[in-house]
Amino acid sequence: MDESTLDHYWYAFLHSLPPNSRYFGKAYIAEGFGDSPNLAQELGQLVVDGIKTGTCSALWEWEAEGKNIPQPGLITIVLNGNGDPMCIIETMEVFVCRYRDVDEEFAESEGEGDHSLEYWRRAHKNFFSRVLPKIGREFSEDMPLVCERFKVIYK
Repeated sequence: MDESTLDHYWYAFLHSLPPNSRYFGKAYIAEGFGDSPNLAQELGQLVVDGIKTGTCSALWEWEAEGKNIPQPGLITIVLNGNGDPMCIIETMEVFVCRYRDVDEEFAESEGEGDHSLEYWRRAHKNFFSRVLPKIGREFSEDMPLVCERFKVIYK
């Protein structure tokens, strides 16, 4: 990820806004979705296309990294598989729930596969089974997830 590219993208966003916009002076983070360049590209494109409006992560990952979970108002530049900006999103809602308690509405908001809860469960079980061992954890249907809903504010 090239900082000057991110800065240029951020300033292009700011220049598209009215002078009294609440986004002036806000901080942002920049990251891709998933755990590989291919997944970042695929999921980022779903965001750009307006299909993906939700995401989740394991609470255990936030704890292992010593970071606070995201809060509404978080601004993120979504990166593709090459680390280039694709769009900017704003987190609108954050809640914690167990993997087994994720419902069809949230699964659909993730925009993946056929948008079904069954697909979401398979794909996320595979994902968490890959990433959690890196922090000494294993997938569990009782594991807590940080679930976020967001909207695209620039593309």
